[in-house]
Amino acid sequence: MKYKIRILSLLFVLISSTTIVHAAIKIKKDDDAGTISGTVTDKADGKPVIGATVNIPDLRRGAITDVNGHYTLEKLPKGVYLVQVVYLGYATYNQRVDFSKTTTLDIQLKASSIEAGEVVITGVSKATEIKRDPVPMVAVGKTYIDQRSAAGNVIDMIANLPGVSAVTTGPNVSKPFIHGLGYNRVVTLQDGIRQEGQQWGDEHGIEVDQNSIDRVEVIKGPASLSYGSDAIGGVVNLITPSPVADGKILGSVQGTYGTNNGLLNGSFRLYGNQNGLVWGTILSAKEAKDYQNQHDGRVYATNFKEKDARFMVGLNKTWGTSYFNFSLFDDQQAIPDGSRDSLTRQFTKRVTEADLSREIVSPSELNSYNIPVLHQHVQLYRIYNNSNFNLGSGNLIVNLGYQFSHRREFTHPEDAAVAGLNLHLSTYTYDFKYNFDLGKGYETTVGINGQYQNNTIGDATDFPIPAYHQFDIGPFLIMKKSFGKLDLSAGARFDSRSFHGQAAYIDTAGKFPQLYTGTDPANAPNVVPQFAALNKTFTGFNGSFGGAYNFSDRFLLKANIARGFRAPSIAELSANGPDPGSQIYHVGNSNFKPEFSTQEDIGAFLTLPNVSFSVELFNNNIQNYIFQQQELNADGSPVITQGYNTFTYVQSKARINGGEFSLDIHPLKWLHFENSLALTYGQNLGTGGKVADSLKYLPFIPPLHTHSELKGNFSKGFGNFRNVYAFVGFDHFSAQNRFFAAYGTETYTAGYNLLSAGIGSELVNSAGKPVIKLFIEGTNLGNVNYQSNMSRLKYFDNANVPAGVQPGIFNMGRNVSFKVVVPFDLSPHIKS
Repeated sequence: MKYKIRILSLLFVLISSTTIVHAAIKIKKDDDAGTISGTVTDKADGKPVIGATVNIPDLRRGAITDVNGHYTLEKLPKGVYLVQVVYLGYATYNQRVDFSKTTTLDIQLKASSIEAGEVVITGVSKATEIKRDPVPMVAVGKTYIDQRSAAGNVIDMIANLPGVSAVTTGPNVSKPFIHGLGYNRVVTLQDGIRQEGQQWGDEHGIEVDQNSIDRVEVIKGPASLSYGSDAIGGVVNLITPSPVADGKILGSVQGTYGTNNGLLNGSFRLYGNQNGLVWGTILSAKEAKDYQNQHDGRVYATNFKEKDARFMVGLNKTWGTSYFNFSLFDDQQAIPDGSRDSLTRQFTKRVTEADLSREIVSPSELNSYNIPVLHQHVQLYRIYNNSNFNLGSGNLIVNLGYQFSHRREFTHPEDAAVAGLNLHLSTYTYDFKYNFDLGKGYETTVGINGQYQNNTIGDATDFPIPAYHQFDIGPFLIMKKSFGKLDLSAGARFDSRSFHGQAAYIDTAGKFPQLYTGTDPANAPNVVPQFAALNKTFTGFNGSFGGAYNFSDRFLLKANIARGFRAPSIAELSANGPDPGSQIYHVGNSNFKPEFSTQEDIGAFLTLPNVSFSVELFNNNIQNYIFQQQELNADGSPVITQGYNTFTYVQSKARINGGEFSLDIHPLKWLHFENSLALTYGQNLGTGGKVADSLKYLPFIPPLHTHSELKGNFSKGFGNFRNVYAFVGFDHFSAQNRFFAAYGTETYTAGYNLLSAGIGSELVNSAGKPVIKLFIEGTNLGNVNYQSNMSRLKYFDNANVPAGVQPGIFNMGRNVSFKVVVPFDLSPHIKS
């Protein structure tokens, strides 16, 4: 049956997209093509700028300037689009160009030590400069990602951005948090397609190959207008490489090694473009041993093995673009529980089902790449299409996707092949948007999007959530208008989410509990109810209004107010079972109401020749906020259900507020001194009356975090070494004494300081083309023993810890990573 579903899913995507492509081809013909070419030069000396990127973000088309600074972009749709030119050491160039009128565009770049002019495509009708959009956003590109080579996964790459953090369960499992909100409150996208894979789970990471991401855009705050329920906290859009220029076949081979856990990460990339037929592939594999620190030694069961593959094929034509993407994510991740020998504090492992005694883990096993018997195996298959068609006076964006997530947790030491948890989640996503000019400069987007999900609980022995169907739908309208220096935007949306959970019964007669499949559970022996049938529909209206006022090129103010909507997740409504990987027994509540938030944002931005400064403040009031708290017995001890600490979901009013501050000083053209501060407060307002001190703060709120970085950039380099950089970074995390203390759910976390450094360069040949790129990054160079309050491993230990010993697992110690990239060019040579 599941194979029929997958085949039907593929046909759904292919037929839908092909139909739209055929319709679009009838609208626009190749003789409507536009071409633009020109030369990029240095404004000061007139010399060509070699290797500058000329990009049209809306069309995902680009070109690299040659040895003469020349570029050409062909077969462009006629219309007005933003053209962006980026090169290290120069101010970013942004200009809207009408391709029906302009065929030549010569560009002069001005040397600048200030990075400005960043453009985003997430959550906007057309590519927009961040500073001109009232919604708080941040974006990083390939250069930033390459220089964060020590990151264990794609979320860790961005976890130090102001306002962004991550809840972690070891080095390869991270969930994004934005302004203190995560799990089902942050939508993660890949190329605009929702990432769906049991987000409710603590130890369920993001199933995306970090080597396949060239750019990340983050919306900090309610983004329900464009993305519906679950985007109440924000959006993380992970963007894969854009197609290469026409006539090019480009690729690279890269490898990364990390000293702390012996990380081996290799990737192969190849992309081509022949007369608008674009294609590409990325193949990756990585593995690591248990990580280590001075306090714990090597931390047992934190090793992993991951394999990834993705393929893309599409068309760049005058009628628009259409790309088909196919990807596979396959990860085997050990499951830590933190158990120790009571005398030596060495890690122990479970070896029998009865678990009456445990063996001490041997040094050879701690130092091995082999995945232990107790582990989780996560596979995600994804097929999706991104299309952008020129239709009438506007453009139609269609994103259709299917993904199948198979998550198994093997938790029986004497029955290695028996899965404790076995979840199958099929998700169909649809997103239709039409962007057009309503007249007099009113940029307008109308659309509808949503998803359909089907979850089955499979052949398993643990059942934390039921089998269910879910359907989301939400029409929306967004408008934007510029009045000289003032940019205004507003929008509205109505959402509906329906759940249909299936009743389930468990047969306890065998060696392991199993799903009862008979027809008379009420009279069957040894059969107990696990889930009641559930039929729920949640609806909500949300809207947004904001503006940005550019007093000058150097100073602007922007403000926004947004109402967000989030329906409860299936776990929050119906959970009744253990999740072995999280060491938690979950209990839901089917009477929950949807969450509604109202967030106000205000920001000021100053950009001077050698100094830039910004301050962004936010205040978010949330009605019906859902969170977990631990259950305790009358004597204060944890309630244990089936061997796990029991956590129940509860609902309350909440307020989260704070802000981000940044100061970037450039005393010399090549020298940067970057500083940022992020502060988030989360308060539980209760349901009426005074809130006890132990209840007044929300769980998983990051502490005050400051980051300072002294960095030297030498884009012209030295001899054959170009784009040379070196940096030293310092991170301070204050103590977190504002924690959800009730019932022992969270504990105090001490403050700590971390030192990092990095260096890198690329070696170029006589033609100025890169031959090899090298990136070296060191993290926690002081080898500090610390626990992050955002690490779940902080709470993994024995029930009874000796007096004077800090319980829980500490974060990774010193780590130095080495990343080498070897680019190559297989483009056919054109004879003159």
